[in-house]
Amino acid sequence: MQIIHKNAKIRLKKKFKFKVYNMNYDIIVVGGGHAGVEAALCAARMGNKTLMISMLAENVGATSCNPAVGGLAKGHLVRELDALGGQMGLITDEAGIQFRILNQTKGPAVRGSRAQIDMDKYRVIARNVVLNTPNLDLVQEMVLSLIIEDGVVKGVKTDLLNEYSATKVIITTGTFLKGIIHVGEIQQSAGRYGEQTSINLSDSLRDDCGLSMDRLKTGTCARIDGTTIDFSVMEEQDGDENPSPFSFRTDTHEFRKTKKQLPCFIAYTNQTTHDIIEGNFYRAPLFTGQIEGKSPRYCPSIEDKVSKFADKDRHHLFLEPQTADATEYYINGMSTSLPPEVQRDMIHSVKGMENAKIVRYGYAIEYDFVDPRELKHSLETKKISGLYLAGQINGTTGYEEAAAQGIMAGINASLALHDKEPLILRRDEAYIGVLIDDLVTKGTNEPYRMFTSRAEYRLLLREESADTRLGKYGHELGLVSDELYEKIKLKDQQIKYGAQLLEDTKFTPNKEFNALLASMDEQALKDVSTAQQLVARKTFDVTKMLRLVPELEKFDAYIQEEILVEGKYARYIDKQSQEIERMKKYLKIKIPEGFDFTIVSGLSKEVQEKLAQFTPPTLQAAMNISGITPAAIEILHIYIKMAARDKKA
Repeated sequence: MQIIHKNAKIRLKKKFKFKVYNMNYDIIVVGGGHAGVEAALCAARMGNKTLMISMLAENVGATSCNPAVGGLAKGHLVRELDALGGQMGLITDEAGIQFRILNQTKGPAVRGSRAQIDMDKYRVIARNVVLNTPNLDLVQEMVLSLIIEDGVVKGVKTDLLNEYSATKVIITTGTFLKGIIHVGEIQQSAGRYGEQTSINLSDSLRDDCGLSMDRLKTGTCARIDGTTIDFSVMEEQDGDENPSPFSFRTDTHEFRKTKKQLPCFIAYTNQTTHDIIEGNFYRAPLFTGQIEGKSPRYCPSIEDKVSKFADKDRHHLFLEPQTADATEYYINGMSTSLPPEVQRDMIHSVKGMENAKIVRYGYAIEYDFVDPRELKHSLETKKISGLYLAGQINGTTGYEEAAAQGIMAGINASLALHDKEPLILRRDEAYIGVLIDDLVTKGTNEPYRMFTSRAEYRLLLREESADTRLGKYGHELGLVSDELYEKIKLKDQQIKYGAQLLEDTKFTPNKEFNALLASMDEQALKDVSTAQQLVARKTFDVTKMLRLVPELEKFDAYIQEEILVEGKYARYIDKQSQEIERMKKYLKIKIPEGFDFTIVSGLSKEVQEKLAQFTPPTLQAAMNISGITPAAIEILHIYIKMAARDKKA
């Protein structure tokens, strides 16, 4: 037998008989990125014999692009992942080198935790967790194809002629499906710079599984030798004085006492930088048509920013250390695929980087992804039973979006193994619910990134409430310990008690009480008011709240802050809760699997086709499909009830 590698596509020529190695697993996870790590760990911890197949074992958990976790809305995903029993928050707390809460001056619903990480340490920790988890095997191979029988996945075949059987398979291949890297006019087949791409598996998903696929593009920036940067002319950006960990399982007191943080630095492009970039637009793959895939709108390359925002005389650049040693710096805000000599010129034009040495050049990468409308809300494909997809293969961008999908795919594949209903998080329960619902009902034609604006019920989905919202699921699944769950329940009880106390405590506008308000620089009362109404004032903080209701002093500072937030937003939270209650009748009404939408008279052909394409599991999911009106939902509801009656008869 001879194996020929040509254009990264593997072809086999038979000359001799060979024995195929076969081993049986419950769940196989293909890929060792952030989605793969969470999927594999979750599957194994739920008691399933699990195999992770990675093309390069030492890069399990690698942070391919920026050395950071979290951010606006992304931090919510990490907290929710942690509440379900995931790993990303714990690794970030251990590998983090700077922690900040973004949007501090804005409301708690839109704040976002972000951490710079030691990307080398993060990868090592992730790989070691995988290797030390019971029920989980790791093997370095390339999956060439899926084994499909009668529309059911049965396993995978690899480049080493091994066949692995499994009841469920989760694909988490990131940017490795037919990945092509662009640096100016240079093109290379790669999943990451210097690493192989996967062509065969992409073909298998399209040809063997019949999945609809397209191309997307993302990119990264150059990395700079830290010793060649003049930081003295840049703005220093430190972490929070009292940093907050990502994981609810991390001891905050110990974390703040021991965590060492490094600064980041802010620099700016200038007119010279822009002139250099503009003068080389003709060599930018993004503009020449060399790149076929669609770029991320919300994380554009520097050439894209200069082109679209020609009126701006400068753009922010954030220089972020890649490791605790601070030997290399990532230039956040300067993602590019321009030729190497152009990258050198534009970097050297920035104040403080005149003598900067490039360690790694920036590049763009385009890759295959599967139309996420091919998926059920469980992340199982509609066409192939037992096949799940998670991460960038579903059209998302970002470590956090990938990891969130990974744990949900792992959970649902595990539940399906035991003939249990999938865990489908609602839009009012979690950002993870918003993420998956958006993908499977609307699809995407650009790399999907999570934002707080995508969540209709974001007041209910604050970062700090992730454990009280989702901890029950993690506990039921065996991913959250009894001890931790007791702490979560106690936290929930204390916050609810405090919030109720604010609502029940009333004050009259007498001379004595108005004098107390005056001593706090607060306006006097005119009518009887509750403590909740008073703390809702913008000027009220925890200290003032405790003067009003001293009984709350028995709680720790963390609980006091959460009680204050509940008090400030009580009116709005109540309004959103009422709206959710009105919608619950739709949430609970399931659309029977295989339901024929063409028999529903009163629906337009367009609506019928959309419903047939997306196959929503509930009326609520149907409502989220673009173009589906409330009237259509009511008609559909009637027909579902009629179908249920006919079935009973």
